Amino acid sequence: MDNETVSRNFIEQEIDKDLAEGRYDHVCTRFPPEPNGYLHIGHAKSILLNYGLAKKYNGQFNLRFDDTNPTKEKGEFVDAIERDVAWLGAKWDDRLYFASNYFEKMYEAAVLLIRKGKAFVCDLTADEIREYRGTLTEPGKESPYRNRSVEENLDLFERMKNGEFPDGSRVLRAKIDMASPNINMRDPVIYRVAHLHHQNTGDAWCIYPMYDFAHPLEDAFEGITHSICTLEFEDHRPLYNWVVENVGFDHPPRQIEFAKLYLTNVVTGKRYIKKLVENGTVDGWDDPRLVTIAALRRRGYTPESLQKFVELGGISKANSSTDYAMLEYCIRDDLKMKAPRMMAVLDPVKLVIDNYPEGVTEELEVPNNPENEALGSRKVTFSRELYIEREDFMEEPPRKYFRLFPGNEVRLMQAYFVRCVSYEKDENGKVTVIHCTYDPESRGGNSPDGRKVKGTIHWVNASTAVRVECRLYENLIDEEKGVYNEDGSMNINPNSLEIRTNCYVEPALAEAKPYDSFQFVRNGFFCADAKLSAPGAPVFGRVVSLKSSFKLPG
Repeated sequence: MDNETVSRNFIEQEIDKDLAEGRYDHVCTRFPPEPNGYLHIGHAKSILLNYGLAKKYNGQFNLRFDDTNPTKEKGEFVDAIERDVAWLGAKWDDRLYFASNYFEKMYEAAVLLIRKGKAFVCDLTADEIREYRGTLTEPGKESPYRNRSVEENLDLFERMKNGEFPDGSRVLRAKIDMASPNINMRDPVIYRVAHLHHQNTGDAWCIYPMYDFAHPLEDAFEGITHSICTLEFEDHRPLYNWVVENVGFDHPPRQIEFAKLYLTNVVTGKRYIKKLVENGTVDGWDDPRLVTIAALRRRGYTPESLQKFVELGGISKANSSTDYAMLEYCIRDDLKMKAPRMMAVLDPVKLVIDNYPEGVTEELEVPNNPENEALGSRKVTFSRELYIEREDFMEEPPRKYFRLFPGNEVRLMQAYFVRCVSYEKDENGKVTVIHCTYDPESRGGNSPDGRKVKGTIHWVNASTAVRVECRLYENLIDEEKGVYNEDGSMNINPNSLEIRTNCYVEPALAEAKPYDSFQFVRNGFFCADAKLSAPGAPVFGRVVSLKSSFKLPG
């Protein structure tokens, strides 16, 4: 045995204990999403945690769709979830399951509880059930239907299944304890009548199990050992245990809760995202301003960056919020060595080198990533007319402005020293052309006489540059006002998307494929948008800017 100290989070410590005591002889975990929307960044934590535990203990990992509520579920969401889970790197092999495939077994489990006197058919309305439930300080009141005979309950439940009763007229409830201090244990509803078409089972059923009844059964049917879920289910754990114990499983699963992943100033609630999609605020569940996994992928985030983000956040029992800047740190850190560094001008103004020979084009050798020699180099053309960023020139600069202004000399990246000699304006006073002279001896960006320049600016060759569209994203939410107003509406940032159609990039970027990422020198990391790009006509979205105030703790 080596001397390496192995750090275990609290879930791993519990699993170690269960294995050592012989409670289980293996580990089987699951990710059980409801197919009623796209997954978001919080789900990434659950996916990677559950899959990571299965992998660490040489166990099994199940992907299971918890599709017990046909009112909100769609096949589109099933497909999207499978794509997202696979993209994150979680492999379920042949262990793909649907809760709806267990409907017959769940019905049998409910019948078993009725036979044991542990469940009854109740005719109270939903409002009456709430009224009878009591409060946190007062016990509940028993339903007048609680003491129906087993025979009557069996008959009524079968008739519920056969479609004899309208929606909402009857429910099946577990018979537990109306005086329990845990409201979840006060005879909870475990089946309801709902004449709805189901995306997987069609019209085969008109009664559907409630989540708190279905979920523990699904885990038990699949042989899950550790049901890892978020903290809001902690108060539901006694009901989870009651179900698996009273249905009678030999090695029932064990529920363990952990803290959710909360990000500051983002929208993660499915109903809120759905509203944004439906009212056209965003262009779909994968809009790059959202934090759904599909949106992050489209924006240019990588599986590795999300894995690092989850790892840095850790696993704990205490709820806390994580700064969005940490997510941005993770993608910067991942792309800085992977992404080629290219020149792109997002707000162009023409620069003319008056003393450069007309009609001449030369090639310069430029490294693809100065921090990663393995990415090699490329040829970039240079000639008399270039484009530079408008912000890299000022007529009357403030102190410590080291870029171009009349009389000042700067370095054109990887090319030559140039000095501004004049400029032209249009009738509105906007600068249209900047005139410079260059030093032919400074090729490569170094002067033979040793003189220094403080400013270096990027450029593209006007004759070969390709015009593209670039999209600059900011937070969808107005950070100063918070996510929600008092009336529940969202504080949408009106500047969350800026579309620039007059950007110029190196010609090689015209061949970018969807999801290809690059560092645009001084402008940030950009990714070819998978939804908007066409062959030979990419649309680039900014993944993240280059600057960050985030510092790793410690």
